[in-house]
Amino acid sequence: MIHIEELVKAYDGFRAVDGLSLQVGTGQILGLVGPNGAGKTTTLRCLAGIIPPTSGRVTIAGFDLQTHPLEARKRLAFVPDEPHLFDHLTALDHLTLFSRLYGVADGPARAEALLEEAGLRDQRLSFPSELSRGMKQKLVVACALLHRPEVLVLDEPLTGLDPAAMRRMKRTVRDTATAGAAVIVSSHMLQLVEEVCDRILIVNRGKKVLIGTLDEIRLQFPDVDADADLETLFMRATGADQ
Repeated sequence: MIHIEELVKAYDGFRAVDGLSLQVGTGQILGLVGPNGAGKTTTLRCLAGIIPPTSGRVTIAGFDLQTHPLEARKRLAFVPDEPHLFDHLTALDHLTLFSRLYGVADGPARAEALLEEAGLRDQRLSFPSELSRGMKQKLVVACALLHRPEVLVLDEPLTGLDPAAMRRMKRTVRDTATAGAAVIVSSHMLQLVEEVCDRILIVNRGKKVLIGTLDEIRLQFPDVDADADLETLFMRATGADQ
């Protein structure tokens, strides 16, 4: 579903992403982790078609993002680390707009169901200025899920959420993958990644350091405990423990 081949994004000679390759299949959840400035958000923006790569190839559900951008983007939803909403549209208006843009046949019913699932039913007629940071985040995710994307990309999805909303968001991510989507979750919350992701990609300075299941990554460090958590492995892999 997601294929990235030798992705490079350079700025004035500096490679923010440096030859990154990865695949995420149907029903899989990949966690993307790395230190600040490691190239995570740049990678996701290239994947979402927001910024063009310097070189390399991105394929979404079989469509090359460069040669078939509309077909690729139809099948993808990207949730950025900061929620961007229209000031003069209510929560329901946002979902109605996305429904029309994507031609969702059951748009009205789907919108109401997503508002209910996100815990925003009472805010359905509220404007962004009347919503908390966490509510805005939940609304952006609801908009992303409206057209049932085949690929879902989330950048720091738990920012601003209270514990109950965090639990709901984790369930939403799992349910989306179970329904057949390929999912990438980028987060500094390593416990989230460890809990919901099938595989984990650790990047540093724009390059892949390690990729695999938690158990596979543990095998790369024979001197750590057999049940070492992702935080311990992350520190070792990135050299942050030195």
